[in-house]
Amino acid sequence: MTSRTAELHENQERYALVSQAVAEGIYDWDIENNALWVSPRLIEIFGLQGLSLSAADWNARVHPDDFEDYRAALRDCFKGTTARLACEYRIRLTNGEYRWVEDHGLPIRGAAERVVRLVGAVNDITERKEAEQALRESLDQQTATAEVLQVINSSPGALAPVFDVMLDKATHLCEAEIGVLWTYSGEQMEASAILGAPPRYAEFLRRGARPLSPTHLRLQRGEPVIQIVDVPSYDGYLQGLPLARALFDLGRVRTILMVPLRKDEAVLGAFAVYRREVRPFSDKQTALLQNFAAQAVIAMENARLITETREALEQQTATAEVLGVINSSPGDLTPVFQAILEKAHALCKASFGALMTYDGERFYPVAHQGTPAPFREFIARGIQPQPGDPFGRMVEEAPLSHIHDLLEIAKQYPTEPLPRAAVDLGGIRTLLVVPLRKDATLLGAITAYRQDVNPFTDKQIALLQNFAAQAVIAMENARLLTETREALEQQTATAEVLQVINSSPGELGPVFDAILDKAMLLCEVAFGELHTFDGNRFYTAALHGLPPPYAEIRAKTSLSGLPGTTSGRILETKLPVHHLDLAAEETYQAGVRTRRDVVDLGGARTGLGIPLLKGNKVVGVIICYRQEVQPFTDKQIALLENFAAQAVIAMENARLINETREALEQQTATAEVLQVINSSPGDLAPVFDAMLEKAMRLCGAAFGFMTIIDGERSRTVAARGVPEAYAAFRERNPTPATAPIASRVRKGEPFIHTVDLKAERFYGEGDPQRRAIVDLGGARTLLAAPLMRDQAVLGAIQVYRTEVRSFSDKQIALLQNFAAQAVIAMENARLLTETREALDRQTATAEVLQVINSSPGDLAPVYDVILEKARSLCGVAVGGLTLYDGKHLRAVTVHGFSQQFVEEALHPFRPGPAHKRLICGERLVHIPDFMAVASESTHSATRALVEMGVRTTLLVPLRKDSALLGYIAANRLAGCGKSRDFGKMVMKRARSGNPGLIKSTGYEGAKTNELGWKQHRPTFSAAC
Repeated sequence: MTSRTAELHENQERYALVSQAVAEGIYDWDIENNALWVSPRLIEIFGLQGLSLSAADWNARVHPDDFEDYRAALRDCFKGTTARLACEYRIRLTNGEYRWVEDHGLPIRGAAERVVRLVGAVNDITERKEAEQALRESLDQQTATAEVLQVINSSPGALAPVFDVMLDKATHLCEAEIGVLWTYSGEQMEASAILGAPPRYAEFLRRGARPLSPTHLRLQRGEPVIQIVDVPSYDGYLQGLPLARALFDLGRVRTILMVPLRKDEAVLGAFAVYRREVRPFSDKQTALLQNFAAQAVIAMENARLITETREALEQQTATAEVLGVINSSPGDLTPVFQAILEKAHALCKASFGALMTYDGERFYPVAHQGTPAPFREFIARGIQPQPGDPFGRMVEEAPLSHIHDLLEIAKQYPTEPLPRAAVDLGGIRTLLVVPLRKDATLLGAITAYRQDVNPFTDKQIALLQNFAAQAVIAMENARLLTETREALEQQTATAEVLQVINSSPGELGPVFDAILDKAMLLCEVAFGELHTFDGNRFYTAALHGLPPPYAEIRAKTSLSGLPGTTSGRILETKLPVHHLDLAAEETYQAGVRTRRDVVDLGGARTGLGIPLLKGNKVVGVIICYRQEVQPFTDKQIALLENFAAQAVIAMENARLINETREALEQQTATAEVLQVINSSPGDLAPVFDAMLEKAMRLCGAAFGFMTIIDGERSRTVAARGVPEAYAAFRERNPTPATAPIASRVRKGEPFIHTVDLKAERFYGEGDPQRRAIVDLGGARTLLAAPLMRDQAVLGAIQVYRTEVRSFSDKQIALLQNFAAQAVIAMENARLLTETREALDRQTATAEVLQVINSSPGDLAPVYDVILEKARSLCGVAVGGLTLYDGKHLRAVTVHGFSQQFVEEALHPFRPGPAHKRLICGERLVHIPDFMAVASESTHSATRALVEMGVRTTLLVPLRKDSALLGYIAANRLAGCGKSRDFGKMVMKRARSGNPGLIKSTGYEGAKTNELGWKQHRPTFSAAC
């Protein structure tokens, strides 16, 4: 017994030593007695000094989460399912800390294999467990990171799937129920990804951007972490902040952990995880969330780079495609604008938009991309920029106009039509307008519209500005190409016009046609007119493309030049006249006939009149019309001015050529007239006829006259082309001296130029001569030049046109030149006739003297010779020489009397009234109408003269000193007569009949006779 006790004691001592020697704590649980023994090492390990432990006490210290596993392991051991107890669990120390232990026990069974004791060892494995947990968490993080990276790789540039995966991993690893990834844009924040949120809270989060909350502002200011342990106790919740209220009220969130998404100094957003229980997140979980935040930033940066690369590639591709369109459509901007719009709106994610050009007053759309039809129709009329509106800002040189919500602007300015139409017709909410500007010149604008409130990013704005720059480049290239093409077309047109000028020297018709044709083609004109102006009225020179109804009217009328009309304004200002809308102008509204015709019959809406200027003088006008309201450009106006200058050059060239030709024609005509004069010395009829023919041809007249003033009437000495009806009237009605034209000729006017005979008052007052020349002769325009020698008017040349068309200054001078030639021809004929008559007189005088010498003292042959010479030289049909003895008169010789009257003519007779006038001293007696005085005479010779048909008588006295010795009588029958110097010639013969008489009267008598003849010449000439 003693040995047994000693052995037991030794064993106990040995067990105690072993218990102290090993690291584990040893226990012995007496199940039947429910007594637990633990070794001092176990008490030391778990800090259980001074405590008496029972099995129940030990079980109470097992971690609640591990207790079920611990009990299951005991049950399996007791049932024999497992040979030993092997279990890991956490045990609470006296300080409240839990430590991981590894429990290995050996069951001791009694009768019926029932476990009566459990002896085992407990080892502290906390460090190993923590190492395993760290390894597991690290593995989880690496796995999560790998999965996130895999998503990033599989969705390059797409952040939504990346954020979803990150949220899933973060909430799982951080033991959270809800996760939200916030992104910032300026002072706004938006939930870009949501996980695990209750539906109502998720709907709240998805309402779009909202101002940064105080919590997020703290992150922006630099706080690295924000943790709210219990939301209902949070100040923001208590203050009623919407976001804080929604956290608990809608999401039932209690604990929050938030970390910023930071790149360098910029905060891009926040990573937040929420627990629906009050349980703070650990430092490790905080670090884990920060790691996910860093990954999110990397993903965002990668996405940014990828997006920028993709966008850059898309931009380069779009630019290349636009350049391709530019190259394939040189000078044609429509497909270029369409391509630019398509690419710009696709890359800027715009709903629709337009590209507009600016004409200095309004913006007009030239290309559309998806514009709704109602709004498209609204802006088709053009947009008038207003101060402060998007388009007004373009005019004010703003770099762009960006309105985030146009509806707010429309509400703010309800009377402005553009914002309201944009919202109502286009559904526009956000708009961006970028100008098309070259240097300081505004060319137009590109517009991009969104139908939701979604402002464009800086990158999108820069992108649209880049496309605007491309549009400007395209416009500039098109302008240069168009200018080059237009310059070539203009040069070609100019060359063709010059070719026409060269092929038609002096002929303006084809030149004007060519100029008008080219001007209309290059200036996109529907129809046009070219008119010349002579200082008084316009003449149609060329018409092109006129609609038939208007062409019919234009053929009957000419431009009026009235104030307010195109031609009138050009005459007034000598500047181009541009009508933007002819139908809207006052001239049309007032019913001016010419304006009504061109609009109503010609369909004209926009018109442009260009003056043809020679120096500061209007010589014509080009007028072009468009049948739609489309203003002419400055370039087109300049082009038409160039064509107008060409027309003036052509007119000047034609003038010089025509002047040269006319000068040659005048010289030729003068030479031909001189030739006629030389071939018909002293005969004026062929000379006058040749002059009139040349004058009419060179002055472009239809018919004409040359008249000589004969007493109180004008006598026609040449006529050409006179209509038969008027010729018959003129023959029956000689023109009196009081007629308007004859009266002005007699007054010595240098020329008479009447543009419209019908328009003068003489026609309206019914003057017979004026009525006849217009109604019977068809004359409308007259030009007359007087025949003047010294200050005396001898006659006139008159030429007529049958249309109202002024004679030019050159033609007036030409007719005056022909008049001067006619006077010279008349003077030459007079001198030639006088020379011939003087020679005839000298010859007659010599013959008379020869008879006197051969018959001294015998007067009969002398009287016969004198009478014969007077008859032959003076054209006397019947004559005689009568002597006076103081009481009676007696014919001593007669000539031309028939034999039956000779004897009666030789009988003495008493002086009658005419003879008494001689006796009383008159220098001569001229009886124009012998029949009127024959009844006063009873002499038989008078009756004989009447029966012989004598109509005119001239008595020239024979005197010695003052005594009447007799007279020579010269008589003409009706319609006879040759010489205008009839009285002078007879006087000469009278002096030759008595040398003594010649001495007594001398040259004074001849002079008196000539003056006396001149006094009666008009009546005498008219009778002969």
